[in-house]
Amino acid sequence: MACTAPAWASGDAATNEIVVTAQRSGAPMWTIETARGTIVLVGEIQAVPKATPWFPDQLEEATAASDRVILGVKAKFSPGDLFRIIFAGGKITRLPKDTLARDYLDETRQRRLGALEQKYEKDYSRSSFLMTSFDLLARRLGFTRDTGKDASDVVEKAARKAKVPTEPVGTMRGEDMLDSLAEAAPTTHLTCLDAAMTATEIGPELIARRGADWRAYDVPAVMANPLEQALGQCWPWADQSVGGELRGQWITAINRAAQLDGVTLAVAPLRVLAEPDGVLDRLETQGLVISGPEWRLAGSPSLPTAPDKPAIQ
Repeated sequence: MACTAPAWASGDAATNEIVVTAQRSGAPMWTIETARGTIVLVGEIQAVPKATPWFPDQLEEATAASDRVILGVKAKFSPGDLFRIIFAGGKITRLPKDTLARDYLDETRQRRLGALEQKYEKDYSRSSFLMTSFDLLARRLGFTRDTGKDASDVVEKAARKAKVPTEPVGTMRGEDMLDSLAEAAPTTHLTCLDAAMTATEIGPELIARRGADWRAYDVPAVMANPLEQALGQCWPWADQSVGGELRGQWITAINRAAQLDGVTLAVAPLRVLAEPDGVLDRLETQGLVISGPEWRLAGSPSLPTAPDKPAIQ
């Protein structure tokens, strides 16, 4: 571990005020102390319910006072990618020609899906399993209804208004993302379908519980919520190539920010930060000092810190 105290811990009042203000927003976050400054990592969940009491104005204020901001991955789409969407649309939204959902589902899955079709008067027999999963989560469970501000939107707008330098954590080519999605076999989305059906079967109480646990900094409870698990089991996060690259870009960006002076404020998906062997676990193995709410389930072992690799200076 590096023994050099970070600026805000050694009495930098301005930096300390940024950190405290950000924490007052109510969003779970972690501070990473480096020899040259402080990184504030905000753990974002998608579609925060309006009923979840948090204070975006405090996050706006902290953003305006920060030296730089890091946001999520930016997808780069070319004109050719638009044609890819048109021609691959059927591959993405429908099952392969002359096949039906029952051709891929075992008896248990078919029974569960049939019960949901009957309940919601919806026919999923030709829909791709990914589209079926999205429909179950967004329209039937309704997790995208009655939502408030997400942390990334708050920070992006505040940074733009205050002219704080902002950059995406990385970029992904639209061609790669679309090819990954269009070429995936239907069976690769069965885990996503299982998780989406589980969340939908339990019902909308999952939405309020997820928001309340997020606001209470109970990160393990958020990660264990069947809705959050379903979102993490679906594309792009479940795709080994795309999801793996997204996670790697966060590690690289934070390591780069640790070399800079001042305060870096970053907004990352909570599941990317707190999942086993996720960003927080990997940063901890580097010897970085991380302060904030517990992100691992009680009893989960910490990953070993490399004894011969000092913290970033």
